[in-house]
Amino acid sequence: MLYHLLLQVNVTDALAEVPEEVSLPLWDLTLKGGWLMIPIAILSILAVYIFVERYFAIRKAAQTDENFMNRIKDYIHDGKIDSALALCQSTDSPIARMIEKGVERIGRPLNDINTAIENVGRLEVSKLEKGLPTLATASGGAPMLGFLGTVTGMVKAFYDMSMAGNNIDIQILSSGIYEAMITTVAGLLVGIIAYFAYNILVASVEKVVNGLEANTTEFMDLLNEPAK
Repeated sequence: MLYHLLLQVNVTDALAEVPEEVSLPLWDLTLKGGWLMIPIAILSILAVYIFVERYFAIRKAAQTDENFMNRIKDYIHDGKIDSALALCQSTDSPIARMIEKGVERIGRPLNDINTAIENVGRLEVSKLEKGLPTLATASGGAPMLGFLGTVTGMVKAFYDMSMAGNNIDIQILSSGIYEAMITTVAGLLVGIIAYFAYNILVASVEKVVNGLEANTTEFMDLLNEPAK
C-alpha cells in the first residue's frame, strides 16, 4: 500500500514538472522574420491577385459558341457579309475579333487577310498573357528574398554572439535564427505557389492559342473554297 502511494506521488510530481506547451501566434511568428517579410508578402499578394484575375479572364476567352463558325460559314456562303460582321461584333471573344478582321478584308488577297488575322491574334494572346511575367518574377524572386533573409539572419546571430562574449545565451541568438528560418520558409512557400500558378496559366493560354489557330485555319479554308 505504501509502495503504491509513493508511486502515485512520484507520478504526480513528474506530471507537475512537465513544462506547459508554448504556442506562438502566426502573426507574431511572421513578425520575427524581419523587414524582408514585407517584400515577400507583397509578392504573395501579387501572385494570388494575378492568378485569380488571369484564370477567370483566360477561362472566359476559352468559352466559345460551338455554332459560331458554322453561322459564319453560312453567312459567307450566302454572301451576307454584313450579318457575319454583326455576329462577330456581338460576340465578345478573341476568335470573334480575329474573324471580324478577316471578314472586313474579304475581297483582298488571302495573304493580306491571313496577316491581318494573325496581327489581331498576337494582340489577343498578349492580352491573355498580361501579368504572367510578374508572376514568373514572383516565383523566382520570393525564394531569393528568403535566402537573403537566411544570410542576414545568420549574420545577425553571429554578430550578437560575438558581442555577448562569454555570456552566450540561446535567447541572444534566437532573433537572428528566427529571421533566417522564417524568411526561408516564407520565400520558398510563395515561390512554389507562384511557380505552379504560372505554369497553370501558361498551359491555359496555350490551350486558347491552339483553339484560335484551329478556327483561323477553318476560316481561311472557307475562303479558299472554290466558288459554286
